[in-house]
Amino acid sequence: MQKITRILFVAATITLASCGAKDELTQKKAELEKLKAEQAKTADKIKGLEKDIAKLDTTKKEDIAKLVGVMPITASDFTHYIDLQGKVDADNISIITPRLGPGQVKAVYVKKGDYVKKGQLLLKLDDALIRQQVTATKQGLETIKTQLAYAKDIYNRQNNLWKQGIGTEVQLLSAKTNVDGLEKQLKAAEENVKTVQEQANASNVYSDVDGVADEVNIRVGETFTGNVAGTNTPQIQIVNTSTLKVTAEVPENFAGKVSNGSKMMIVLPDLNNKTYNNVAVSFSSKTINALSRSFTIEGKLPADGVARPNQIAQVKIQDYFAKNAITVPVNAVGTDDKGKFVYVAVKEGGKLVARKKQIVVGELYGQNIEVKSGVTAGEQLITDGYQNVYDGQSLKADTK
Repeated sequence: MQKITRILFVAATITLASCGAKDELTQKKAELEKLKAEQAKTADKIKGLEKDIAKLDTTKKEDIAKLVGVMPITASDFTHYIDLQGKVDADNISIITPRLGPGQVKAVYVKKGDYVKKGQLLLKLDDALIRQQVTATKQGLETIKTQLAYAKDIYNRQNNLWKQGIGTEVQLLSAKTNVDGLEKQLKAAEENVKTVQEQANASNVYSDVDGVADEVNIRVGETFTGNVAGTNTPQIQIVNTSTLKVTAEVPENFAGKVSNGSKMMIVLPDLNNKTYNNVAVSFSSKTINALSRSFTIEGKLPADGVARPNQIAQVKIQDYFAKNAITVPVNAVGTDDKGKFVYVAVKEGGKLVARKKQIVVGELYGQNIEVKSGVTAGEQLITDGYQNVYDGQSLKADTK
């Protein structure tokens, strides 16, 4: 019993020691964080006091001029774009399929990359059995024609005898019924010949568009079904590259800014940044995709033979334009408790000094931001080193 008591006492002691260590660690971490916060606060105060002292210290005989980079503020047209990624697509892509079911290929008359015309023969399928049916149906048609000619002759003779009072009315009606029945059989046989002939003609596979054979994945002896077995790859695909378009998905938050007629700039990066300006949105879907939360747009490309289907395209949709707008580099704009500001270099008392100006900004695109008010064209904007100057500081300007 005493042994058990000693074991429990040791376990309790270890547990208390472990809890005490954890509490001490937590306390020290909290104390460290507190000291770090106080240190950062003190550093900020020191920096602020240094700036204030530099401004108020009149014991200095002369300010040390700060070297900064400046550039003139100018007015120019400013355009904002919605940047998207799209792709080149073809309006007229034809996947060739057998008209009346799969068939074994007997001849291939096209290869990948060939230009083909609408109605051009591409493949020849096995037609041995259907040709036999054509021959049989034609023979059957000729037999019915012979029988009909004989039946008409019998009817005409019976009719002449009836007019002379020879024979019975039953004989005449029987001959007429025989002619009518054979005429119906003749029409049915003629339609059957047309059907079988059409089936025979279906063994010839033709192109239904003008274009380039973009895919030819079929050889003699294989079965032509339309798609390569077990895949969605077409066996023959014809692409008409005379009518290309660019498609892109636009996030739904731009639904109020993009519609039919909106202007786009299309850039093809893989073709040395080939650019198409002022491409109009020709189609804008009216529904939002529930999964991607976007809608589809399309724009027609000119038929210049340069772009190719499935190429990556950079799509820039113009959604804002300002004539003679003031713009500045966004990295020259700072933020304080009053909002956005910039520093400009001005001549005062024969020397160059920095002046802080609060500004109202507009749209941002690329590296430039529109300034609605606060600065005017012709002022010298401090672009390099503005973070280390204060209002009224002497400057040495490095003009860009």
